[in-house]
Amino acid sequence: LYLYSAFTYKLKAISYKLSSLWKNTLAKWERVFYTYRQVGESGRIKNTLMLIGEFTHTLDSKKRLALPAKFRKELGKKVVLTRGLDNCIFVYPITQWKEISEKLSHMSIGQADSRGFNRFLLAGAIETDVDSAGRILIPDFLKSFAGLKQKVVLTGVSTRVEIWNESTWRAYTKRIEQQADRLAEKLGDIGMI
Repeated sequence: LYLYSAFTYKLKAISYKLSSLWKNTLAKWERVFYTYRQVGESGRIKNTLMLIGEFTHTLDSKKRLALPAKFRKELGKKVVLTRGLDNCIFVYPITQWKEISEKLSHMSIGQADSRGFNRFLLAGAIETDVDSAGRILIPDFLKSFAGLKQKVVLTGVSTRVEIWNESTWRAYTKRIEQQADRLAEKLGDIGMI
């Protein structure tokens, strides 16, 4: 009986060790396959961000804005804020910002439009931390650029978040909603949808 118990105990211990080893090995291979799905045969990391949704938040008196919990994980602990189009603020995760700045660096400096757009995005950019409460600090020049008041709207637009003055966002969406059919036709004509 003693030998049987000792043998059973040893067998369980070996089984547990093999199980742990198998789980660790499986977890490592899952990371490898996940990385391959991201990188693929090209060797370049594919865009895996999916920032979507619309959230209304309050800008506090210290110009801090809480990011929606849904966006925090995707954005990370450091983000880049810059002047956006249509008088909003663009918010990018660091990795996405590096890709954008790389593309901008390849634009011709001989073209006035290229220089102007580079200056618009890059000179207006600032790197900031996301604090432990999930808030970011909006600098005065960006707050002024976007006309931000107390109520702001944060929208997820695939690879970036946009921060809008609430009334500007409402007017913009009303205008776009009225043009949605026409926009869809144009995009359909060039094979986008």
